[in-house]
Amino acid sequence: MTGRQESYYLCYDGDFGLSGLAEAFALSPAPENARAALGLVTAKLDAYDRETPVDTFDHLSADQRSILGYDTSHDEWGYAEDLRDDVRTLVGSPLSDEAVQTVWRVAAGGVWDPAAHGMSTRDWLRCVEETCAARPPRRIPGRRPAPSRMWNARPPSADEVRDDVVAEIRSCRERPAGSLPSPDTLSALEEMAVHAHPELAFRLFLRALKVCSVRIDKERYDRFQALGDRFGYHGFLIDTGLDVAWPPIDTARRDAVWDFGLSCLAGQAHQEWSGSREDIRMAAEGDDVGQTPGSAAAVLLEDALRLLRSALPDAAVSALWSGASDWSGTGDGRDWLRLIADVCRERLREVVPAYGPAVAPARTELAGLVLREVRETAPTVADKVVSPHWRPVPATEVMDALEHVVTRIDPDLGFRLFLRVLSRLRVSLTQEQYDRYQAIGERFGYGEYHVCDVDYLIETG
Repeated sequence: MTGRQESYYLCYDGDFGLSGLAEAFALSPAPENARAALGLVTAKLDAYDRETPVDTFDHLSADQRSILGYDTSHDEWGYAEDLRDDVRTLVGSPLSDEAVQTVWRVAAGGVWDPAAHGMSTRDWLRCVEETCAARPPRRIPGRRPAPSRMWNARPPSADEVRDDVVAEIRSCRERPAGSLPSPDTLSALEEMAVHAHPELAFRLFLRALKVCSVRIDKERYDRFQALGDRFGYHGFLIDTGLDVAWPPIDTARRDAVWDFGLSCLAGQAHQEWSGSREDIRMAAEGDDVGQTPGSAAAVLLEDALRLLRSALPDAAVSALWSGASDWSGTGDGRDWLRLIADVCRERLREVVPAYGPAVAPARTELAGLVLREVRETAPTVADKVVSPHWRPVPATEVMDALEHVVTRIDPDLGFRLFLRVLSRLRVSLTQEQYDRYQAIGERFGYGEYHVCDVDYLIETG
């Protein structure tokens, strides 16, 4: 393979290359002949071209493109080139024709077997390579990276990951007799990891697991995601189509990378936001990579129920939302919370019908620490007003509501909303304050990118 310098998530939020092509075949009707099969290859490339038009960012400067996530180091790199790279790796490897055929046949879901049409799989792959080579070079704006990935992470060398990929492939041999993929498929994939390239072998291994509907436990899933991180994959490449035995929803488990719950919803609200059921629904469906489906709705529902069942006055609920979000169209604060709860229950009924919402006990042991931070900030915003041109709310009311949440409802929710208020009011922070916030976030179990949402507020110079 060509020693790619950038991470794959910069260009893809799902599968790509030969494994992405195999996915397209597995999801399509069986082609009648080789010509029709190559037509499906062309359709896959055309679909990617339509998804990322060549002139999308042509009007932007190099700096602007960099800010938006445009991959300036490989302007000519596109899907066809990644597919060609995979094909050349496999065709030029010392793998037997039988091994190449076995892996392709399984990864494509048995939809297209070149041997049934008088072609070897290597000859078929050469035709794929020629189809890619005939296309003009592409300039593709890279997508933003997934939240849990590092911008400048160096993709590992084959030697650094080969043993780990082989170990995952071999671990499938421990499954009960008759489980799929077959022993021949696993042997061929192991050969590919050793003698071709482990990164390509890992993607095709994942495709085989998905096609064969092999159920994966959470521990193995986490290992797959860790390997995907090292390769620079978007998390959805692992997730999409993989049958995972998810653990039960647990709202006390903090496994989101960024913000979550009501504070996350507040962060998504802006002046153009309608506050409709659809807007709330998007937040309720926003499970992070590695979270049990329904987790986002469960924690959002829990936050809403905490406030609904509290003695916090309606005006304070509205002030709290205004201070934490950039949208003030809630009307009655409790009616807004009831709508949120209703949408979350609807989502949970769909994905985990047996789930019974229960508000967990508050983490009161950290109330004193959070309260100190809120009270330290309150005097610095005493003269500020939230939404001064639309339903103005004095910042003092927002801070009073925050103090009520911290001391009488839930310090965790209070701290998350406090971080949102800091951003909303553009409160300048010292490095010492920020370090304290990070320490509190760690004690609450927040993800690594949660508190850093406010690091831009730190005073410099």
